[in-house]
Amino acid sequence: MDNLREEIRKKYAGAVSSGSCCCGSGECCSTGSDPITSDIYTEEELSKIPEKARAKSFGCGSPTRKAGIKKGERILDLGCGTGLDAFLAALETGPQGKVWGLDMTDEMLEEARANRKAWGLENVSFIKGYLEDIPLPDGTVDVVISNCVINLSPEKEKVFREIYRVLSPGGRMAVADMVFIRAVPEEVKKSLCAWAGCVAGALPEAEYVTMLEEAGFSDISIKRERVIYFQEEELKSLFPDLSPEVARYISGSLASAFVFARKNVGL
Repeated sequence: MDNLREEIRKKYAGAVSSGSCCCGSGECCSTGSDPITSDIYTEEELSKIPEKARAKSFGCGSPTRKAGIKKGERILDLGCGTGLDAFLAALETGPQGKVWGLDMTDEMLEEARANRKAWGLENVSFIKGYLEDIPLPDGTVDVVISNCVINLSPEKEKVFREIYRVLSPGGRMAVADMVFIRAVPEEVKKSLCAWAGCVAGALPEAEYVTMLEEAGFSDISIKRERVIYFQEEELKSLFPDLSPEVARYISGSLASAFVFARKNVGL
């Protein structure tokens, strides 16, 4: 796990410095053509985000759009990156609410903190840590959001248990993530490039539901947003450690999805 974590950390540290995407190269978010990260925010959402931050989105969806955040709620953004979704959440919960952004990458946190200062949002804090060991007390937050990060963890059972632990009774998990919609060869699941590229660590939809149930969640739903297709040249560039024959299985096997689950009241 440590080798995989370090590989992912290095790729994201490099991405924030170069302005490239987690799953590709070049511009991200609304302005680019990356198959996973492009066109995930509405014009209304983008109008709230400084232009500098738009090109450094590393997600596959917009979790705040569907999280139903209410004024005064406490929000945790897992794998917050440079802070884009944490800031959108902060606008939703308002000054009476609180947002924590958690990330393991120093370069991401450094830029997130600089952005927070520049944007003058006082209800956001950024902390270093891992999804598998969240440095917050039990029952601290009302909503956990995350954007294309849970798939990067090789220990998702721990992640889901930790999310459940830090949620308040009746709290909810509302995340954007990648899911497999059909089987891929084992070589894909062992590829470091595919892991760091938001692919190899994706769960099949049914397995995702099972893990959430085992962690204690109820009211679980997974709604596909879009199926991801790659061009031949993109596959060569993104997954150089895979043969072209194996890499082709990735295209059309993966979908971005919105995942919702709730912690039972009284637990």
